[in-house]
Amino acid sequence: MGEEKLQHSPHPGTLAIDLGSTTTVVAFQAETGAPPELLDLPPISRCPGEVPSLIWASKAQPLVGHQVVEAGLIDQEDPRLASDFKRRIGDALKDRTAEQAGECLLQQIWSRLPSNLEVKRLVLSAPVERYRGYREWLLQACDQLPVEEIALVDEPTAAAMGAGLPAGAKLLVVDLGGSTLDLALVALEGGEGKAAPIAQLLRLHGQSLAASSRQQLRTARVLGKAGLRLGGRDIDRWIAAHCFPNKPATQALLNASERLKCRLSDPELSGTESLHEPVQEAIDPPQGRLELSRHDLNALLEQQGLSKALTQLLAETMTGGRSHGCDLPDLQGVVAVGGGARMPWLRQWLAQHTAPAPLLTPPPVQAVAVGALQLTPGVTVKDVLQHGVSLRIWDQRSGCHRWHPLFLAGQPWPSLAPLELKMAASRSGQTQLELVLGEPIVEGRHEVVYVDGLPTLQQINRDNDGEVVHRPWSEPVVVLPLDPPGEAGMDCLRLQLRIDAEAQLLTEITDLRSDRDLPSERLGTVR
Repeated sequence: MGEEKLQHSPHPGTLAIDLGSTTTVVAFQAETGAPPELLDLPPISRCPGEVPSLIWASKAQPLVGHQVVEAGLIDQEDPRLASDFKRRIGDALKDRTAEQAGECLLQQIWSRLPSNLEVKRLVLSAPVERYRGYREWLLQACDQLPVEEIALVDEPTAAAMGAGLPAGAKLLVVDLGGSTLDLALVALEGGEGKAAPIAQLLRLHGQSLAASSRQQLRTARVLGKAGLRLGGRDIDRWIAAHCFPNKPATQALLNASERLKCRLSDPELSGTESLHEPVQEAIDPPQGRLELSRHDLNALLEQQGLSKALTQLLAETMTGGRSHGCDLPDLQGVVAVGGGARMPWLRQWLAQHTAPAPLLTPPPVQAVAVGALQLTPGVTVKDVLQHGVSLRIWDQRSGCHRWHPLFLAGQPWPSLAPLELKMAASRSGQTQLELVLGEPIVEGRHEVVYVDGLPTLQQINRDNDGEVVHRPWSEPVVVLPLDPPGEAGMDCLRLQLRIDAEAQLLTEITDLRSDRDLPSERLGTVR
């Protein structure tokens, strides 16, 4: 994987960097639409795509990522070691050591990219609760990188997209990293009549967009959250202490514990089978190896109180969600990310305690980076709408027609998922429904819309009732017959609307009364 494989791909593409508390993920996707590839960056990566978030400062060349691990410096109490610095970036503190460590890591990653890669755009992830400060830091950190486009996505949205959730979904993100355990209940952008999530551009054609005061932050909305400074490295210490009581937790012993933990997470392994992991140093007793079964590990996690801690964090998170009218049955999914999400124990715990919300299991370490690629224009999104599309409907309450938005300016196409719409008869005996489509007239008042992911100020004209004025399409009006005739207020048809790769607005049609599929229709060309 990585450089050797990518040498045969002449196409430019997008680089995604997900800066994590303990692991930073680096992925590349060619513009041909090929699947994302995790990049191997020796000697700083421990495996393809994964760079430990570690910096050891020195007067000469700093040690970065896996170099720090190999040098046995990961657990040193030394001011030269920078670890877990992500959570301090954007905190508005005068101490910039965290920002400097993060900048060094990004630059070191960039300097080790395979020389054959043509990175046209760089997309980075940001924690939603510190999005603004994090964005400002990223602009400075990436100022000298030779890339035409830089985009930013928030981590919960990227994780959800990596797990295949649609725009507008509500989900619980459980992130068990190397040093922290965080739960976040979030609502994604988008949904019916709203633009789907898309990366926010920080640089376009080499020019910074930071000076625009009209840029709008487009992030998932946090409904509830809770966290604890406990992560995978603590679990490694529990394993080491369990196997070698009263022995110091040396670097070699912790590294062996981590390797054993990863091996015990193999889904093909039985719960009772014991595994052995050698320790690369002299340990008394002389066998010099760790021994543990998955059943033993699960019991150890329970004994150390991980289940109780998760129960408390989940209760705190859902309390925040319920204050926003959101509970577990309202969620479209639970997504576990971070290295600790590989552990079967955590997945079993979530399946038992977050039902009926479905547990989604994307590759936990790379989910955010892969989702970030999906949110970036030019990779899986061919383009975005420059003008919105609305449907004229009859409003029974006001007794007149009004416009109902279907797709908004800035929404990506081809459609990521169909937009479902139910249509009812406005009077008894109605024999047909007309689909009159239009687009907003961009004149008059100013509002922010998104074009190619870029916040753009446009003028919107409104009528005397405050409604946005629309211009009907010049396309012929599509007439859908109702057989039998509809009754007033009764849902008759379900439309599944989508925009295809040729910018054609298409719809699949189902008669709700008979559950019969009707011929699909082409409604026109979007702009």
